[in-house]
Amino acid sequence: MTEAVIVGGGPNGLAAGLHLARNGVDVQVLEANDDIGGGARSAEYTLPGVIHDVCSAFHPMGVGSPFWKEVDLESYGLRWLWPEIDCAHPLDDASTALLHRSIDETAAGLGADGGRWKAVFGDVARNFDDLAHDLLRPIANVPSHPVKLGLFGPRALLPASVLARVFRTAQGRALFGGIAAHIYTRLDRPMTASLGLMIGASGHRYGWPVAEGGSGAITKAVAAALVEAGGSITTGTPVLRRRDIPDADIVMLDLSPAQVLSLYGDEMPGRIRRSYERYRMGSSAFKVDFAVRGGIPWTDPACGRAGTVHLGGDFAEIRESERLRATGSMPDRPFVLVGQQYLADPTRSAGDIHPIWAYAHVPFGYTGDATDAIIAQIERFAPGFRDVVVATHVTSVAGMTDKNRNYVGGDILGGSNAGLQTLLRPRAALDPYRTGVPGVYLCSQSTPPGAGIHGLCGYNAAQSALRGLGELP
Repeated sequence: MTEAVIVGGGPNGLAAGLHLARNGVDVQVLEANDDIGGGARSAEYTLPGVIHDVCSAFHPMGVGSPFWKEVDLESYGLRWLWPEIDCAHPLDDASTALLHRSIDETAAGLGADGGRWKAVFGDVARNFDDLAHDLLRPIANVPSHPVKLGLFGPRALLPASVLARVFRTAQGRALFGGIAAHIYTRLDRPMTASLGLMIGASGHRYGWPVAEGGSGAITKAVAAALVEAGGSITTGTPVLRRRDIPDADIVMLDLSPAQVLSLYGDEMPGRIRRSYERYRMGSSAFKVDFAVRGGIPWTDPACGRAGTVHLGGDFAEIRESERLRATGSMPDRPFVLVGQQYLADPTRSAGDIHPIWAYAHVPFGYTGDATDAIIAQIERFAPGFRDVVVATHVTSVAGMTDKNRNYVGGDILGGSNAGLQTLLRPRAALDPYRTGVPGVYLCSQSTPPGAGIHGLCGYNAAQSALRGLGELP
């Protein structure tokens, strides 16, 4: 029987193991931490009974993942829950742009920009599943839906700062800018409109749901499916050297390229090793979890009905803060994401004490303390916020790496999305999952299609491994 060892029990490692196990491979997962999940875990960070997401929180790409749907994670206990409003973006004039799952409702709230919003996102949302089939895999493949991809491509290749000019109101530009900022790089660079288009469209297709009980419920369901398929999971087993990996026909690495180099660099072909050495990190986050009494006192009550709140001011401010961050300077007002997962999932609260998840985009490897900057951004749109905070838990950039060795320099996306690396990660190749070492594959979010709790990096890498065994045509 073919044997596989999966190094890393994050969503992609588990997905790779699950797909291999469902295809008759004997799978063993080794996880360094005492619990599985990687970026999809939950914990009582502040007070007993108050559940915080460790990293990932909202899952528009997760609920729409073709692999999760194929596995039917709901049958393993996962339950998706939706907030009333997916995302709010307040401005200093007390107005707020709102992203609803319904594109019509979103457009209606944007006034003069309503028609423009539908023109930018309408066909992408309608065609999302077909586009995802082509885009959520290595880009160097023959597309299955070339016409739809051809319509999407010209917009996706634009800098976000250029596409934002389509919108004439401050609200329309800010709402798009906050979504586009998820690409985590300068918004005046080519291709930075792409992720904003996909995340916005996926929200209109599937919404921005949370997992009941915390994001750890997603990996718990994947793990249950893996064990049912015959796989095994061992926690508390760090892999620091080659000899820590048992002999197997297939080795799947849910690791950063730097970690792969430390294990297999001496065996990798020179051109592949050099590509891994050139791979750039750059998407650092500084996170603060709050326990608050009664909720955040937003100036606009609509923000209190939104699962996610983007705090960054108008588009010009977001563009400038991302430029500063990307060039190594800490903005006075960083872009901050606030999560109110308890609105959709009250099981995360303890009475009237609710968990608030917040992180700021900060320069790569930032060594400072962004706690006050995050609080100031929330206070800017919710005066009195400090008065309702009853407990905090801070995860610095260094703390991100301590919690997850894949987060090199606090990079939660597994690599910079600047330049061609947006499309070609970790290297330019028809099959970027192959490391050049026979039987060894990279399956982390440093491979296509990149970050997100969709499992598709692992699934695609497992497909590559199966092809290598001659199991697939």
